[in-house]
Amino acid sequence: MLNSIAILGRPNVGKSSLFNKLTKTRNAIVSDFSGLTKDRNFGYAIIKNQQYLVVDTGGVGSEITEFSAAITEQALIAAEDSNLILLLIDGSEELTVDDINLFVSIRKMNKNFFIVLNKIDIKKRSNAKEDLLKLGSVDILEISAEHSLGIKELQIFISNHFLDLTNASNEPDIKGTKISVIGRPNAGKSTFINQFTKQDRLIVSEVPGTTIDSIHVPFVFDDENFIFIDTAGIRKKYKQSHAVEYFSYVRAMHAVDESDIVLMMVDASDGIVDQDLRILNLIRGYGKPVVVAVNKIDELSQDHLLELKETKKFQNSALNDLILVEISALQKRGFKNLFSTLAKVDKLAKTKFSTGKLNKLLLKFTNSTNSPSISGRPIKMRYIHFGGIHPTKFVIHSNFSSKIPANYKRYLINSFRNALSLNSVELSIIFKKGDNPYEGKKNQLSPRQIKKKKRLVKYTKKNK
Repeated sequence: MLNSIAILGRPNVGKSSLFNKLTKTRNAIVSDFSGLTKDRNFGYAIIKNQQYLVVDTGGVGSEITEFSAAITEQALIAAEDSNLILLLIDGSEELTVDDINLFVSIRKMNKNFFIVLNKIDIKKRSNAKEDLLKLGSVDILEISAEHSLGIKELQIFISNHFLDLTNASNEPDIKGTKISVIGRPNAGKSTFINQFTKQDRLIVSEVPGTTIDSIHVPFVFDDENFIFIDTAGIRKKYKQSHAVEYFSYVRAMHAVDESDIVLMMVDASDGIVDQDLRILNLIRGYGKPVVVAVNKIDELSQDHLLELKETKKFQNSALNDLILVEISALQKRGFKNLFSTLAKVDKLAKTKFSTGKLNKLLLKFTNSTNSPSISGRPIKMRYIHFGGIHPTKFVIHSNFSSKIPANYKRYLINSFRNALSLNSVELSIIFKKGDNPYEGKKNQLSPRQIKKKKRLVKYTKKNK
């Protein structure tokens, strides 16, 4: 599962600067003005080939403003929802009452956290570290986020921390194919899972957004073990919404990252709406296979259903390569077809294709159409091989690794998808430039070639 890290602290202690360093982005605005970050911001950090969700929060302090209560609420929710808390403190200043109060509040949460002293590059030295040790703090790291001092040490500490947690965990590992159920609020996700498992494991309500946390539901079907991951409905403008809704979105993305396959649930009575397409784009960025379940077909007549399929939203290119299955969660219709589809797609998404088979198909596709040219040079594809899953990757070795025309890439992806029946499987084709073994080497003439060259020069001079 994707681990999350929350950065907490007073206003203007450098939280956004640290966020930018860890995520290697400029998504968080950095300024000398106190309290600039009023909403939480999130991004991803890669440390030792492991991905972490990093959450930047607004400054928590005693200063009363129009937004202070909401900022504090959101910051504390971020802390509760994260696996690790970084309490950032300005090391160039003495500890404040706000620092101490925040330290005490976090410690009461009984969450994993450690203190990061920022701005150690400033010559003015404070007693903050000594005072924190007196308060009972153990893990204190010193950094300068602005000048990248101590960032590598911080990354190593984070990596080792999660490694220790993994090794110490005694939680039983539940086996089974994990299926995350994603969709808008009240699309019927919980009703579907309850029907499928024949248990009322989840709260079902007419009020959208009743499910807040991601809930794991193990079950057995045809002697196979599966785990459904039910999630909160993803609303519009989740970045600007209430903190609870925002973290419901984060948990849903955690579920997608954790799952083997994603079941996207849409409400047939509403049709495909813009928010469904936004969610699809978010999901597909994770590279997991996606099957779309069109739910509540019991509420529509056949004529209405046919009209629905002819709408522009249903014909959207985002759905072209996805399998759509019609179901009614309430009436238990379409379950068998849906399950067999999920099993088939999951198997295909984990299939490793042989180099021989891929090269035969590549030759067929390239012979069927003219290869495009780049700067007057035609693209020459030498060979192709399998590169990994989630998404399924095919690596083509050619004389170019970049500037490949997007339409030609789409042609190859669609051709391979059709030939290998990879509908609903995310497919990526990567071009890799093959090394020229003679590049940088001077041509060395053989003794025979040298003699021939001398004769040619002599003959040319004689006949001038």
